[in-house]
Order: sequence, then structure tokens, then C-alpha cells
Amino acid sequence: MEKLTFLKLAEKVLSEENRPLTHVEIWDFAVSKGYNKQISTQGKTPWQTIGARLYVDIKENPNSIFVRMKTKPVRFFLKRLIAEGQLVESGTATYEKSSKPSKLGFLEKDLYPFVTYYCYYYMNVYTKRIMHEKSDKKSKYLEWLHPDLVGVYFPVNDWEIGVIDLSKETGASVLRLYSFEVKRELGFGNLRESFFQAVSNSTWANEGYLAAALIDEDKEFKQELKRLSNAFGIGVIRLDINDPDSSEVIFQARYKSDIDWETVNKLAEENPDFKEFILRVRKDFSGNEIWKEQYDKLFEPERLIESIKLK
Repeated sequence: MEKLTFLKLAEKVLSEENRPLTHVEIWDFAVSKGYNKQISTQGKTPWQTIGARLYVDIKENPNSIFVRMKTKPVRFFLKRLIAEGQLVESGTATYEKSSKPSKLGFLEKDLYPFVTYYCYYYMNVYTKRIMHEKSDKKSKYLEWLHPDLVGVYFPVNDWEIGVIDLSKETGASVLRLYSFEVKRELGFGNLRESFFQAVSNSTWANEGYLAAALIDEDKEFKQELKRLSNAFGIGVIRLDINDPDSSEVIFQARYKSDIDWETVNKLAEENPDFKEFILRVRKDFSGNEIWKEQYDKLFEPERLIESIKLK
């Protein structure tokens, strides 16, 4: 059996798949085909070794056959297979070629209704999408300020009206505000950036969550995800695009009793969607009645599944 280097293995996999892949995806495909048995030494994290070899080869070898795609997470491909218009990096040069559709077949925004569905039926939370493009364009680092969705839990359906009114008079915090950052997938390639984006975007809320449809099942990855969740209090939701009712919280968020009102005010100043959300919450809570139509629309599971399949 012919022995393969990590770079030869990457070339073989990318040629057969004919699409950009992350270093983790390259290794997973190699394992599924049994190509990993042709590697003489693997170590504990061979996918990390593949990523390191590819980065160095692209950076230091002017004749490298590989390119690094301008995507998040970073994916690798072969120069000869690049289509016209795709954004790639080769060493220090960046040039443009035409983008092929992702094999995932859906965008992050396509997952927002799945979050809304799960939150409503399984967390008793009403969500509101925050459109980043409506924010003040002069502001910097908007993606590290705005969550994709925000949410609120009202005790109206769970508490007696008299108890709710008393809590208002005493100034007790009975509302819960939520922040949701949504990603199509979570793996080693985008874990830290995605996680700390969720941390940054949820500092104001009682609970913050990171939601994704595809979460790497690698044992080491899951341990790292759990460690980060425990350390920073961010919860993780696995969205099931084939059965929305099978979505689940795999790591619970840590509840913070205090709202960061200064950040809430900054968000309201920056984004009209968030300002509208805050005003709506105030009206509903003061009136002890929830106007459901003012929050994100709910779709039936069949409609959600079909929306993804049509992509």
C-alpha cells in the first residue's frame, strides 16, 4: 500500500471531493475512505497536523498546489479546481474567483426560524431577529456587538397577576432577556471565533446561547466546547434541521441576575430592531399581555424542513 504524506492525503481528498474543505473535513473524509491507514504517523490530532501542513505550504511554497479560501471557517482547495470568481488566498496574494455553493446548502439566516421555533415551544421565549445592516454604519465591530436574535421570557403565563404586579412594585427582576448567536456549523476551525462572538454579543443578557445545525461529534472537540461553556456561561443549542422538535440544549447557559443596562442602551441607540424589541417588551410586560405577532413569526416543523430542502 502506497504511503501518503499529509499533503498528499489532502490533495487526494480535495481532488475526489472537488470542493473546498476544512482541515477537519479533509481528515473525516480520509477516515471514511480508509486513506488514514496510509499515513505512517498520525499523532493524537491528525486533523490539526493537516491544517498546519497546509498553512505552511501555502505560505512558504511559491509553487504550492493549494489555496486557502476566504471563508469562515477557513477551507482549503486546489488551485487547478478553482472556479472563476472565488475568493482565495495563495501565500501573501489574494485574488478573486467565482464562488461555488456550499455543500451545506443553506445560510445562517435560514436557521433563525429554527431557533424561534425551539425557543417558543421548549423555552417559552419569544424571539426577535436583529438586522445588522440597519445599525449605524459608522460603528465598528458590529458583529461583536449585535446578536443574531434576541429573546424574552415573560412570567405572564406562569405566575399569578397579583404576584407579577407585586414583583414590579418591589423592583424584582422577573423578566429574562436572551441573546442568540447562530452558526451553520461548529468545529475546530471556527470554534473560538464563534464562541467568543457569542460571549461578546451576550454580555448584556441574562442568558446567552450559541446555536448551530452541525456540531462536530469529535470527542476532543466536545470536551473543549463544554470547557468553554462552563468557563464563560454560554449555552449551546444543537438545531435539528430534519426534525425541529429534536433540537436540544446540549450545554445550559449560566443565568446572570443583572442586566447590563448600559450595553442595552448602546444596542438600542445603534440598532432600530433592538430598540423596537425593548419597547415591545416594556409594553407587553406593563400590560400583562403578550402581543405574539410583534415577535418573530412561528412556522410549523414541516415548513421549516421544506425551507431548508429547497435551498
